[in-house]
Amino acid sequence: MGDRSLLVVVLAAGEGTRMASKTPKVLHKVAGRTMLHHVLAATAAAGATRTAVVIGPDRDDVAAEAHRVAPEAQVFVQRDRLGTAHAVLAARAALEHGADDVLVLYADTPLVRAETLARLRAPLAAGAGVAVLGFRPDDPTGYGRLVTEGDALVAIREEKDASAAERAITFCNAGLMALSGREALALLERIGNANAKGEYYLTDAVELARADGRAAVAIEAPVEEVAGVNSRVQLAEAEAILQARLRHVAMIGGATLIAPETVFFSADTTLGRDVLVEPHVVFGPGVRVGDDVVIHSFCHLEGAVLEAGVTIGPYARLRPGTRLDTGVRIGNFVETKASHIESGAKVNHLSYVGDAHVGAGANLGAGTITCNYDGFAKYRTEIGEGAFIGVNSALVAPVRIGKGAYVGTGAVITSDVPEDALAVARARQVVKDGWAKAFRARRAKPGS
Repeated sequence: MGDRSLLVVVLAAGEGTRMASKTPKVLHKVAGRTMLHHVLAATAAAGATRTAVVIGPDRDDVAAEAHRVAPEAQVFVQRDRLGTAHAVLAARAALEHGADDVLVLYADTPLVRAETLARLRAPLAAGAGVAVLGFRPDDPTGYGRLVTEGDALVAIREEKDASAAERAITFCNAGLMALSGREALALLERIGNANAKGEYYLTDAVELARADGRAAVAIEAPVEEVAGVNSRVQLAEAEAILQARLRHVAMIGGATLIAPETVFFSADTTLGRDVLVEPHVVFGPGVRVGDDVVIHSFCHLEGAVLEAGVTIGPYARLRPGTRLDTGVRIGNFVETKASHIESGAKVNHLSYVGDAHVGAGANLGAGTITCNYDGFAKYRTEIGEGAFIGVNSALVAPVRIGKGAYVGTGAVITSDVPEDALAVARARQVVKDGWAKAFRARRAKPGS
């Protein structure tokens, strides 16, 4: 929108009683992000120069999330629930500061795109006083109707206040609105509460702007993009829509998803080219995957970085803080956490690598465990370049395995192992000839 300044007011005071949760509605997550985060991300991408978030009383958790996502955002409290215009006026200080354009959004519409916000804002640059986002649901019951005459928006009529003819309209109000910044505050202050609910409706801004001789327009958006989330059912529906988007982006970007409908992404997942993802893989937040990576079935990744040529799974779990350098192989039933595994290293079977650094080309045999926790604190394990850890070994941290060292099968290592040394830490095998035969004979005697 060129050099036009943009103030975005995000209304996040809804309780979401149908969520049946102690968590505020707007903090429920879709694709690993809170709904509030999704909306704030869209506003940032749409070019917001300032952001105000209106929350309910005693909602420090919502305020904290707003500041985490948008540190410069101003947070305002709506003490009394007296309607949408009243909620926007809770951000009076932000409105008084001024802006060329003002967008009013809702924190429970996580699927809105920055491109749509740009389309909603565009009429203001052409001289309109108000622009409203509309949609055409299969069933308009319960929605405010957009009353139009040609290209002009005449009014928004809430269903309880609508005539029979107005209820027959299928073009509905999505709730998102753009206001000319120069008139926004004065317009909001003139909104009254002479309606069936006795509330101050933001929608009345349309008729007031027209009375001032300013144009009002409606911009149509896809139904799925403006759908609000008020229940767990709608939360699941939003998740399905966003997952479909993310899968499409991944495949268009050069990743192969063998069974896309079984792969679940977070909003911030990034995949390189020629990545292969087999069925039933879950990407939690904070995952970055390089080129030519293979992720076999039934893997779960969160907070992990995979460089080019890595192979993991099946049934691997990468927890936060995992970094796998080029060509690392992580096999079946392997779990990693807060560990850096360098190029070409292998952890192929049934192992746990936590709070560790594994050098390039090292090999950890099946059943290797880094014992990183003593019940009170976490400790690190250092495994040198080219080290070989035998099957079923326990490395009791803090401990260092030197470059090129060998650890014998079944060892419990509690002290550092020098470079190129062999460490064996198990009881010596004892064989007693005939013991088993004598044992069975004794057990077979009556009374023995």
